[in-house]
Amino acid sequence: MDRQIVYPASIPLDTDFLSLNRDTLVAIGALAQATLGSGVVADGLACQPTSPASLAVTVGAGSITQLGALDSVSYGSLAADTVSQIVKMGINLAPTRFTLTSPAISGQSIIYLIEASFVEQDTTAVVLPYVNAANPSMPYSGPANSGAAQNTQRLERVQLQLKTGAAANTGTQTPPPVDAGWVGLHLITVNYGQTAITSGSLALYPGSPLIQFKVPTLTPGFSRRLVLGATTTFTVPVGVTIMRATVVGGGGGGGGTNGAYGAAGGGAGGFASGTFSVTPGSAIAVTVGVGGASGLIAASGGNGGTSSFGAFCSATGGQGGQFVSTTDTFGGGGGTGSGGDLIGSGGYGADGQNGSTILAGNGGASLLGGGGRASAGSTVAVGGQAPGSGGGGTYNANGNGGPGATGIVILEY
Repeated sequence: MDRQIVYPASIPLDTDFLSLNRDTLVAIGALAQATLGSGVVADGLACQPTSPASLAVTVGAGSITQLGALDSVSYGSLAADTVSQIVKMGINLAPTRFTLTSPAISGQSIIYLIEASFVEQDTTAVVLPYVNAANPSMPYSGPANSGAAQNTQRLERVQLQLKTGAAANTGTQTPPPVDAGWVGLHLITVNYGQTAITSGSLALYPGSPLIQFKVPTLTPGFSRRLVLGATTTFTVPVGVTIMRATVVGGGGGGGGTNGAYGAAGGGAGGFASGTFSVTPGSAIAVTVGVGGASGLIAASGGNGGTSSFGAFCSATGGQGGQFVSTTDTFGGGGGTGSGGDLIGSGGYGADGQNGSTILAGNGGASLLGGGGRASAGSTVAVGGQAPGSGGGGTYNANGNGGPGATGIVILEY
């Protein structure tokens, strides 16, 4: 960081102190940007019900960082600098309280939004003494003895405000939009007749910049893992720029039989895995392939669905156990993966065997484990066991194959 130089017996200048403050601001801002990035990041600012309980909440102490001009207006004797950009931090040391109101119409609910922004302002105006060269023992009051008060602090704070959504029938209410220049932090749902806010009323705003763990870019490796077994949308947490995704397609269903032959097992879903660059706050579609349906009597099993992580990687589902005729049944083929640096196919389902001994085929194994066992113990064979594995075929009289197992998406960051 830059440092100021002063000398013994030299007359101190106001810019010596002002430049020291500015240099410190630049150094801390550069460190914040190196660790948190240039996007808006908030820390603390937890929203909690009051105690005793009431229709009010408090937002605790915390901070917000935001990229902006070094000084949008002059800083004492230092000229404004709107060209240089630096990450600044607003800090609130005291909690902020907000009072809410329940809807006036029975059956309705309201969603409130707490949003935040960085604010910088000059304050604490004081009439300062100035040197009177003509009579040093009688200082001037204010510049040129004008008696004018001057701001003595440039404060950087978290500005918070409460926005009220439109009241609507419970279950149809929507949050109000975030204002330009602000970021959403918390959502609070209030129902008709509600007299106190509880923890169940509170939710984090989707895409909130509140960091969930400290100094994310300095965390070694991947410290969090999310296992998804159903289709959803994943919002990249603040501070996360690298993620590892592993996807496994759904398993194929096992074939069914009328008892005159052994049905084939379903194939397993393919897989793909890789490490990808992502953008904090972005929403990424996650699809989890469903398992293929059980093959009905004298029919093939259903194919498994495709699993994917956005456009980064995907894996198709396994093929259902195939019924051609009572003398020809073929194990379903495995799905295939694409994207990433590790891709592969799921295991084939086993063929059904016909002749003097009728045996059905087991389901194919996926990346994560084995498929369903062929079965005659019930009218439905055993479904896929590990995520993405194939269902077993059946050799029961009028028996259905086992269903394929649903795929999976594993995210690490």
